[in-house]
Amino acid sequence: MAPAPPLPDPTGPLLEELLVPLLADYAESFERGLLLLEHCPDTVMAAADQEQLHERLEAARCSLAAARALRAAAPKPMGLSMETITPWHRLVVEVWSLSARLRAAGIRP
Repeated sequence: MAPAPPLPDPTGPLLEELLVPLLADYAESFERGLLLLEHCPDTVMAAADQEQLHERLEAARCSLAAARALRAAAPKPMGLSMETITPWHRLVVEVWSLSARLRAAGIRP
């Protein structure tokens, strides 16, 4: 039996092709979430929940900016851990949910 072919270099071009657009998508989703919150009445989401989501979106934006800066400063392409990306993904899902709730309420920012 022949040995398995080597795996592609995880720090190569494929990483950049996948990660750069993903990070851009996160940034866009966080901005969209902040925009949605600007138009969100208390009948769709309680004011305290809005404030909490706003704080988490702002924190995620800062974290994303830091990750992008670290990647840009690194001497070679680097990935991000799932521990970093998972909370961002959860926030994106919350933004989608808020968007759906606003649409259901007839609000289309």
